[in-house]
Amino acid sequence: MAQLMPKEYNLTITKIPVLRILWAVFAICAASLAVAADGAPIPNFWDPQHRIDRPETSSIRVIRFVTEDDYPPFGFVLPDGSLSGFNVDLARALCEELRVQCTVQARRWDTIFETIEQSRADAAVASIAMTPANRARVDFTAPYYKTPARFVARAAVALPDTSPEALAGKTVGVVARSAHEAYLRAFFPRVTLRAYDNALALRSALKRNEVEIAFGDGVAFALWLNGTDASGCCAFRGGPYTESRYFGEGVGIALRRDNQVMKRALDYALKRVAERGIYADLYLKYFPVGFY
Repeated sequence: MAQLMPKEYNLTITKIPVLRILWAVFAICAASLAVAADGAPIPNFWDPQHRIDRPETSSIRVIRFVTEDDYPPFGFVLPDGSLSGFNVDLARALCEELRVQCTVQARRWDTIFETIEQSRADAAVASIAMTPANRARVDFTAPYYKTPARFVARAAVALPDTSPEALAGKTVGVVARSAHEAYLRAFFPRVTLRAYDNALALRSALKRNEVEIAFGDGVAFALWLNGTDASGCCAFRGGPYTESRYFGEGVGIALRRDNQVMKRALDYALKRVAERGIYADLYLKYFPVGFY
């Protein structure tokens, strides 16, 4: 399974200027949010004021995408053997926008970079985080989603807001040694933290009311809330929180470092599918409980 962001961080927390704290806590979403017809927020990572001219794409006859097929709803295999998922449908939408042929093939997660580096594929759309280590091997488009942190609370818990003042004195569950724990210690110093070994243990504690509030990976929480295991116990509260120092720069499409023509084409296509509402349709299709 692909990892969206590193699960554990050993961060040395230093004193942070007050203005930065206020910005990180209250300017909680680095991306702008559009709103669907039913009021659901949809992330938007493309500046509407920044116009990108259609690049020259005559040299691109086909785009060979690779992805993985065991990470639903981002990538999975249908009963008929065909690939589906958010990443897969997004890749096909980009090819339609560029009016080029498209192939999307599944690869083992541990072979994806090698496949790109050896030119056996043009691009990888596989929920690859844009970390410094990954940037040392491949180039990336602009991010097409980020993994925000979110608070989740028991449905019956009255929680009018999730400011540091509102949560002061409350017990909040978190995964031990994670970026989420480090963030809470830095910006929510008055909460009482209860740390768990992993995300499954954290969700189980929340479900059985061992803690009333949990803080963690928004995507994982969204998939859990939309599944049967949560049994309607809980709901998102506040956020999203996207401070890149803790939660990364986001997920982009990976490609060879020398393939600037392809990069410009994909960046253009990503912005266009967002402007035309196609990205929003895919987001709502695959994430009925959105992670923003």
